Amino acid sequence: MFTYHWTLADADFTKDKGRVFSCFSCGGGSTMGYKLAGFDVIGCNEIDPRMMAVYRSNNQPQFAYLEPIQTFKQRDDLPEDLYHLDILDGSPPCSTFSMAGSREKGWGKLKHFREGQSKQVLDTLFFDFIDLAKRLQPKVVIAENVKGLLIGEALNYVRRIYEAFDRAGYYCRHWLLDGQRMGLPQRRERVFFICLRKDLAEPFLEQVSLFERQPSLRLDFNERIIPFWEVADYSGREVTSKVVRLLWENRRPGDISQRDANLRVFGTKANFNQVYVYLDRVSPTLAGKETSLVLFDQPRYLGRSEVCSISSFPQDYDFGRQSPHYICGMSVPPLMMARVAREVHQQWISKLN
Repeated sequence: MFTYHWTLADADFTKDKGRVFSCFSCGGGSTMGYKLAGFDVIGCNEIDPRMMAVYRSNNQPQFAYLEPIQTFKQRDDLPEDLYHLDILDGSPPCSTFSMAGSREKGWGKLKHFREGQSKQVLDTLFFDFIDLAKRLQPKVVIAENVKGLLIGEALNYVRRIYEAFDRAGYYCRHWLLDGQRMGLPQRRERVFFICLRKDLAEPFLEQVSLFERQPSLRLDFNERIIPFWEVADYSGREVTSKVVRLLWENRRPGDISQRDANLRVFGTKANFNQVYVYLDRVSPTLAGKETSLVLFDQPRYLGRSEVCSISSFPQDYDFGRQSPHYICGMSVPPLMMARVAREVHQQWISKLN
């Protein structure tokens, strides 16, 4: 059974379910999930040296490539192991599709992003990842991304993703999953694209429409909702900003964020990115900043242990010089990936092997 509160010291990674390679690996959230599910994650590709340092410290990968995926996918010296993967994993940076960002205004723009050290057009990285899948031909490809992909004009982007996977030789399906229904003490909706290589798919195909068959995969999660009081230890830093403290003191039950008090006190809709955490409710989605979540019953931000718990990161994870809030906020929660990976193994990979 998976749990949101655990340590690396007590973990038993069996490594007997198959081999995984992780792209856009960040600090290692998805990798931790695969390892919990019993997979052997043999390597990673990441552009940010700070994230790679954290990943190396906690995972000691056999193969590690610190470079843009655009150059990684063109390498002619990749080890043979990468051509015999069970799963190719990837979480292409997605801030241009987030509902909290500029969305359409930022699509196709060459910018500096914190996810990398050079200018990139983030909305093309998914297709670089699919190019890599076409070359390596793993049995399964799993790609995680933001809910914003399924809203508005971004649906055209999803259509292109399906077409690209089809050309790469894969059946593709996607699921919108919420961490709070998977045993995670956090509301976190993410899209999972899960793809099966066409030459392996025949035993799993089901009729999804009059003219179309797709591999069947059941991802039905209904774990109990975990309120924040189960993880609260009030170890976070106290709110010291005069404005934030003033807004906290003018909060009212039912307020979602500090925007509500800001509207009452100043008459403007600012501070909507500082969301309240109520003891009797599941935590809202963790963003990459310490100040993104504020306790409603005390003027504090979340502490390290609380952040690890709501994100299901190991309590003894080595974040190095990086903020736990940033790494956990940017990463796939290990518990979510572990549950997805276990189902993919049980329903597909174990039968293929």
